Amino acid sequence: MAGFSDYLETKVLDHVFGGTSYTAPTTLYVALYTAAPTDTGGGTEVSTSGTAYARQTITFTTSGGTTSNTSAVEYSTATGSGFGTVVAMGIFDASTSGNLLAYGTLTTSKSVSAGDVFRFNASAIDITLT
Repeated sequence: MAGFSDYLETKVLDHVFGGTSYTAPTTLYVALYTAAPTDTGGGTEVSTSGTAYARQTITFTTSGGTTSNTSAVEYSTATGSGFGTVVAMGIFDASTSGNLLAYGTLTTSKSVSAGDVFRFNASAIDITLT
């Protein structure tokens, strides 16, 4: 995982050091990108138009300073021209729009054509604070 977004960094700092309450989202979503986001957001999320792509829910378990996805995350079978070449992922607080919380590039980019299914295995997404 490359890092936290500026949005989440500010929320955590304000919560811990500024006394401003931050309520964690009840549901998290993982997005796929064909151009990686940065701390400020941006990047190019896979298109939802004619591809059958949608962000998927994800849950995490934390142990020893690292949090990892508890189960596999599988996307619908790609339709149309597919998802393109997926290079990064991001964790959001909403199924559409919302706030980017954390992001990272994939170890290996993956071309997702029509008929393909993209999947993260359990424990494939690790977030560690250093």
